[in-house]
Amino acid sequence: MLDFKFRPESYFSEGSNSVLLVKLHYPESQWEEQISIYAHALDRMIQLEVVDFYGNEYLLYPSKVEEPMNLENLIYLIEGMQVNQDEMDGKMELVLDGIPEASSDFYPDLETYFAEKRKNFGLE
Repeated sequence: MLDFKFRPESYFSEGSNSVLLVKLHYPESQWEEQISIYAHALDRMIQLEVVDFYGNEYLLYPSKVEEPMNLENLIYLIEGMQVNQDEMDGKMELVLDGIPEASSDFYPDLETYFAEKRKNFGLE
């Protein structure tokens, strides 16, 4: 049973103010896109940033939080993120087909959630 209310105590260790939060891989997309979500400690908030190989800008809700998110909110963040079409400026447009494979050192159930979702949609 997945614990959707699980929340890590912190994303950051002493001396660290930036971490890789989640790695996503979209095997059904044309280029098998890889996306990383980072958390940065800035101004007593946790700023969230999405990075892909092409340098696209992403719309995230929320884009900053006061404390680590629970698993449920992280899933909503991942499933709701979009490439900002207003900021393309010659960058390669990313098409995220399918359901991602996900991994996170902070959320052990994240990989299981997306693996089960992929299986339910016949993407194994």
